[in-house]
Amino acid sequence: MLRKNFLICGLTGWCMEILFTSAGAFQKKDLRLIGQTSIWMFPIYGMACMIKPISKLLKKKSALVRGGIYSLGIFGFEYLSGTLLKKHHLCPWDYSDAPTNINGVIRLDYAPFWMCAGLLFERILNR
Repeated sequence: MLRKNFLICGLTGWCMEILFTSAGAFQKKDLRLIGQTSIWMFPIYGMACMIKPISKLLKKKSALVRGGIYSLGIFGFEYLSGTLLKKHHLCPWDYSDAPTNINGVIRLDYAPFWMCAGLLFERILNR
């Protein structure tokens, strides 16, 4: 089951990232709506399968609290994985130009997106 959830989260994350980067292209008036991701992102998104056991502990909490906790966890894993990939010049993202970045690997202003992503993963994993 863990393997299946890892695959589901990896694929879901890839799809979300492609849609998100396509929306960014739309904002820049690029109507080709090109979205992109990296093979490195699959295992990173796949680790969202860890939300399932955490969600069992949080089931009586509000969506805001659950989403906040998921967002903190995602930030933590994004920071660890981004720092490791950056060390080897393999990091597919660079947030250095964003005012709310931390070491170029996380953006604090993305917290609402990560909250929503965490709640989406929760819903998918607990269906």
